[in-house]
Amino acid sequence: MVCIMWHPLAACCLLSTLLSMWMLCNAQSDSGSPVIQLRLAGEKRKHYEGRVEVLYNGEWGTVCDDDFSIYAAQVVCRELGFMDAESWSPSAKFGKGEGRIWLDNVHCTGGEKSLAQCESNGFGVSDCKHSEDVGVVCTQKRIPGYKFIRNQANSDEALQVQVEDVRIRATYSHRKRIPITEGFVEVKDGGKWRQICSEEWTEMNSRVICGMYGFPGEKRFNIRPYKLLAKRRKKNYWGSSVNCTGNEADLSDCKLGREIELKGNGTCGKGMPVVVSCVPGRAFAPSTSTGFSKAYRVEQPLVRLRGGAMIGEGRVEVLKNGEWGTVCDDNWNIRAATVVCRELGFGSAKDALTGGRMGQGIGPVHMNEVDCSGFEKSLTECFFNRESVGCSHEEDAAVRCNVPAMGFNSRLRLNGGRNPYEGRVEVMAERNGSLVWGTVCSDSWGTMEAMVVCRQLGLGFASHAFQETWYWQGDSSADAVVMSGVRCSGTELTLDQCLHHGKHVTCPKGGGRFAAGVSCTQTAPDLVLSAQVVEQTTYLEDRPMYALQCAHEEHCLSSSAEKADSSSYRRLLRFSSQIHNNGLSDFRPRAAHHSWIWHECHRHYHSMEVFTHYDLMSLNGTKVAEGHKASFCLEDTSCDEGIQKRYECANFGSQGITVGCWDTYRHDIDCQWIDITDLKPGDYIFQVVINPNYEVAESDYSNNIMKCRSRYDGHRIWMYNCHIGGTRSTDVEDTFPGLLNNQLSSR
Repeated sequence: MVCIMWHPLAACCLLSTLLSMWMLCNAQSDSGSPVIQLRLAGEKRKHYEGRVEVLYNGEWGTVCDDDFSIYAAQVVCRELGFMDAESWSPSAKFGKGEGRIWLDNVHCTGGEKSLAQCESNGFGVSDCKHSEDVGVVCTQKRIPGYKFIRNQANSDEALQVQVEDVRIRATYSHRKRIPITEGFVEVKDGGKWRQICSEEWTEMNSRVICGMYGFPGEKRFNIRPYKLLAKRRKKNYWGSSVNCTGNEADLSDCKLGREIELKGNGTCGKGMPVVVSCVPGRAFAPSTSTGFSKAYRVEQPLVRLRGGAMIGEGRVEVLKNGEWGTVCDDNWNIRAATVVCRELGFGSAKDALTGGRMGQGIGPVHMNEVDCSGFEKSLTECFFNRESVGCSHEEDAAVRCNVPAMGFNSRLRLNGGRNPYEGRVEVMAERNGSLVWGTVCSDSWGTMEAMVVCRQLGLGFASHAFQETWYWQGDSSADAVVMSGVRCSGTELTLDQCLHHGKHVTCPKGGGRFAAGVSCTQTAPDLVLSAQVVEQTTYLEDRPMYALQCAHEEHCLSSSAEKADSSSYRRLLRFSSQIHNNGLSDFRPRAAHHSWIWHECHRHYHSMEVFTHYDLMSLNGTKVAEGHKASFCLEDTSCDEGIQKRYECANFGSQGITVGCWDTYRHDIDCQWIDITDLKPGDYIFQVVINPNYEVAESDYSNNIMKCRSRYDGHRIWMYNCHIGGTRSTDVEDTFPGLLNNQLSSR
């Protein structure tokens, strides 16, 4: 190498290699490394993720994934103005780039100010292909006061909006409203909040702002009060316009428009800052005292979310021909996800998830290769492929939506736990004219109530509900019980939406040692019974009492068996039970190993005292026979391909059901039946309920019930039209009386 130095900050070096000879002339930074610019590119992405592209020597190129690390991703993200990196992706996850591969074998320590300062083979020295282009995912939070480069030389792409934060600033009279739906739009740039000039502001821009803040749409409003207020406010305008298409999930995804000329007094041409007014979804609309003049029935939705831990997230399911099914993730993108979110009363989508990330659904896959413009009123209006050949539930699509800031976690907290995900539940209540923190009485406290707490705090699902929390005393000033008699269905957004005693608190045991507590988790199991297996394996067996000793010991026969002699026969309705775990974490019994029950007859431990209920009911929902499945031994009988069994009952092993596995209780196992000896011929409803007492938390309880039509003529029995609860439309479910019986009555 020969270098002719003619300036301390610049050099022109002649580089010779075995492959080529070429000249590189480049300005140097203060640290001696080349000056580069970075951007994130690629399809199906958000503004904080994408393929890493480098502008060097006036030409955009990519970075090879060889030796790339999370430390290099951190350098990239901070150079782009983000606080940190979440992850990085090899093998052109965000698509193949074009042009040169500028950097290869990049080694960073994480402390470099620019990717150019990291060790590498040198600019342009690479043996990679674009199939090895690296991508990164950054945290969404921007670096406070970061100065973004406004001019991207030699770039054909328009600049994206780059600011630290965006907010809707309500007027003083609107600030106490929850949620805040209307106000001035302000951006944080250079550490200061600035107004946006309305000179080139469009309805599409307002649509994006409302979507960011969890609102499905925007509306017209009275501008006059804002004009008067704007005249009195200090002028501090942002100097650029914004061009949004309306499909962007965030203002940072919009394109930066032209610079706006500000007058000498700091105002823009029209002298008016941008104001938006958004429409909240039904679940978040401010409550009114007038109510509705007529009773009405909410229309059956065509789209729903299942399996999500937080409000506004879950697996996407659609209703077709009276049956709920899933959506295949082929071509699933942020536009389709946003249509779903807005349809359900949320804002734009934060994420379009693929690969069954919210658990696997059941039933048919109704939609594939969905293509939305982003402005459809419903996902069912988008173009899609009706053929789902090759799509399995491992490819179920899901979404995470923007939801309004409701302040749900401001009046609820966990105290005394070992980590932020557990602790004694404390609520803020008004006492003697002032707001105080207090505990919740643990009488009737269970998994459903704990689920609501975890969701309200944004901590996911409940893994445990505690009725004794003496080991989590926390702040002694909050020992007084301020809420009691809490009973939740599990769908409430906040704990105070559940039934409770109100201001008339009654808690016999007090709230110190017996205050309610929870432990939360981000993932949960989801048990689903195979209706097809039940329907295919049902039959009748007449069995003598002397062969039913173990079953009689476990109370698996009807009450009339108590008086039956050993030579008599019992008529048993037998069937196989195959229970799958479709969730995202293993199903484990709540009881610890030392408290499991040993059954000498069967020579194994039973880990759950009540795991399933088997019932036969009349057509009006009255129970006429039951199979008392006293307890269960849980194990992985079989698993999907590539999944290893983890639990087995033999040799006193650990018990549970692994994700992707199932536990099969064959029809010839003791107690796998209903004793119908005393049943009269007729038409009945056969029902199986898994985890009936909600003893173990699951991501979806609606699919824990299975129902079948049944006809018994005194000699034979027919089982038909079996289906899982929640898989049919409301009209079809109504033909099965008692299908979704409120289990709370038995708690």
